[in-house]
Amino acid sequence: MQYSKVSWKIREQIKKFSGELSTGICKTAGRFVAEAVYGIQAKKSVMLSEIARSLNEDIALKKTENRLSRQINREGLGRAVEKNLLSLASRRIKKKTLLVVDLSDISKDHARRMEYLGRVRDGSTGEIKDGYWTIKVIGTEPEGVHITPLLNRLYSQEAPDHDSENDEILKAVRAVSRAAERRGIFVIDRGGDRKKLLHPLLNTGVRFIIRMVGTRHLVYRGRAVRAAELAAGCRMLYTEQVIREKDGKEQSCQIQYGYRKVKLPGRDEKITMVVVKGFGEKPMLLLTNVKVRRSRKSCYFIVHSYIKRWDVEETIRCIKQSYDLENIRLLRYRGLQNMMVMALCAMYFAAVHLGDSIWLKALAHHALKEAKRFFGIPDFRYYALADGIKAFLEGFKRPFLPNGTLELEKSQLPLFDT
Repeated sequence: MQYSKVSWKIREQIKKFSGELSTGICKTAGRFVAEAVYGIQAKKSVMLSEIARSLNEDIALKKTENRLSRQINREGLGRAVEKNLLSLASRRIKKKTLLVVDLSDISKDHARRMEYLGRVRDGSTGEIKDGYWTIKVIGTEPEGVHITPLLNRLYSQEAPDHDSENDEILKAVRAVSRAAERRGIFVIDRGGDRKKLLHPLLNTGVRFIIRMVGTRHLVYRGRAVRAAELAAGCRMLYTEQVIREKDGKEQSCQIQYGYRKVKLPGRDEKITMVVVKGFGEKPMLLLTNVKVRRSRKSCYFIVHSYIKRWDVEETIRCIKQSYDLENIRLLRYRGLQNMMVMALCAMYFAAVHLGDSIWLKALAHHALKEAKRFFGIPDFRYYALADGIKAFLEGFKRPFLPNGTLELEKSQLPLFDT
């Protein structure tokens, strides 16, 4: 397939995808959604100046940037687009799909004028700096390799509409659960076992697997006991050899695991604490309301589902690195939140939309080849996909949308001419 032809087809698919994201919003906002998704893909950047350059408009760059700036700050834009994306993505969520919840930060240590800057713990250095928190939800299958980006929100504890971290997590879980009609299993790291999270999760009926800290109390045989004490006396029923990738190297380790039926203090629901030994000095404790039977397969499903979370962490790094999220420079809080949704849409386009049909898989193959990585295409192909799409779009110099064009093409064009 010719280079220009592939570039053209990618552009047309972005327009089609953006049309689906723009249901229920005005034409001007819909045009901006298409331009934002296109620009983020073409430049691998969420900077408005870079997005403006990618559009190749026949007007002054400053005018393009000013127009984009007005649109990114549009009230309600992010919420509307997020709802449409969740509606699309929810079709991929099955009963056992894992919905990985991740809290991370965007450090803006040298920013001074950005609205509602808060204090965050830099995940790479451990230092406390100025910045914003983000919450992401990524879907994946227990035995699959593909991912579905579902949600990407930014928040600050300094914003007037912020209540608490617990509230942000619960709002994210409810949004995804509502779109998926309660299908899927939420997987949450340490800290998710707080009373203010566990009780609402049980009240809403969502299924979860949460890593515990040993100081939490559980009710076992009618008595409240610290989780660490319960784990120490838990019989390890099963043994498994697992491969864990750490620092780019595969490590083989033998784990042992078992479980105990417990309750939360003040609750009547029976839940399960799965105890895993072999990953470190202390046992790994997993609390779940997914039904666990006395069988290796049933118990290992809980263990494997949490381990799968470690793979998805690579996806989180991909979103931040592939689209340069740390370099976001918008001054208004609403614009920052809206841009996080646009970045999510760009990731969804690369990770999901290009794989939805056999013809689009062929297009994704061309994008992967264009990445031209000397070490070959890595197993985590989304890095290479982002590189390949950028290479095609950067080399195509026609304007993305002709001046005055607001109506996006809603019907799908064939990938190959007939």
